[in-house]
Amino acid sequence: MAYGEHNYQVSVQWTGNRGSGTSGYRDYSRDHVIASGSKPDIPGSSDAAFLGDAKRWNPEDLLVAAASACHKLWYLHLCSDAGIVVVDYRDDAEGTMLDSPQQGRFSQIVLRPRVVIQAGGNAELAQQLHHTAHEKCYIANSVNFPILCEPAIETRAG
Repeated sequence: MAYGEHNYQVSVQWTGNRGSGTSGYRDYSRDHVIASGSKPDIPGSSDAAFLGDAKRWNPEDLLVAAASACHKLWYLHLCSDAGIVVVDYRDDAEGTMLDSPQQGRFSQIVLRPRVVIQAGGNAELAQQLHHTAHEKCYIANSVNFPILCEPAIETRAG
């Protein structure tokens, strides 16, 4: 693993000018495109509650996805190191955002990973490794609200 400083560059291009720019709150689309190098573009908008396109990713979706994906990546790494063979992993994560006229903020994210490990693997250790993954997760270490984890471990013959 390469320790030290890592930098990430993305471009967010607003594509929602309907001809009159931001002349009125309802006169423009919240649509944008997120790009980074040669990676596939991500179609973005705001949450539908804020006049966005519900078919496009919004920043809140992406924050929850980032927390979930970061946890998963650390968890799989730790399981691999521990000799636990993960054969399936799905997280139905949920974030809660509080909105007020003064300031909106996330109050929490709950990760709900459902992990299937190969039969004969140490299910107790597989459960405990979620705690370690949480401690190591870069996203969880960077936010000012709790990220909770409610994992479930199953075994499957291999």
